[in-house]
Amino acid sequence: MGNLRIPKLMVLYVFELFILVQIQVSCYQFKVGDLDSWGIPSPANPQIYSFWSKSHSIDIGDSLLFLYPPSEDSVIQVTEENYNSCNLKNPILYMNNGNSVFNITSHGDFYFTSGNQGHCLKKQKLHISVGSSAHSPADSLSDSASAPSYANVFGSIPLPPSASPSSSPARIENGGFLFLLSVVAAGFYAVVNGNIM
Repeated sequence: MGNLRIPKLMVLYVFELFILVQIQVSCYQFKVGDLDSWGIPSPANPQIYSFWSKSHSIDIGDSLLFLYPPSEDSVIQVTEENYNSCNLKNPILYMNNGNSVFNITSHGDFYFTSGNQGHCLKKQKLHISVGSSAHSPADSLSDSASAPSYANVFGSIPLPPSASPSSSPARIENGGFLFLLSVVAAGFYAVVNGNIM
């Protein structure tokens, strides 16, 4: 009967590995502007990047994807001062391959604009906050009625008029996942070993 214990433990380890892999996939890549590419906002929606940043809950581990024709545009990360004044000199980061990815590795405020002269003045700029000062998707509902409602990796999904801000999706922090994992693993182990009361 001792030989049956090894396969039971093997099943438990495979199950735990499956749960851990699911936890690691909880990071998102957000396409800046959702279905629109990185470019000068249209006159019909000049505040697209302001609304976009307020309607997405971005966290450490996520990344931003800027899509644009590489021969026509670029994206630079700048300081808050350069963002406010549209100063393109001395960028923190310069990307121009048309498929630029910026990985979020820390909390704080991040400022981006086009590297092309004049585009920033036409509102092609993005400010995101990651961490405790970040806007939640519910905040955007009170900021403007025309702002997208809540985050979705593939775009914005409108909330019904009667939806409450508490219905916005929430992330489970890593500590919550680890606790959940330990509870599920203990329950699974009890089932495998027949120790259920």
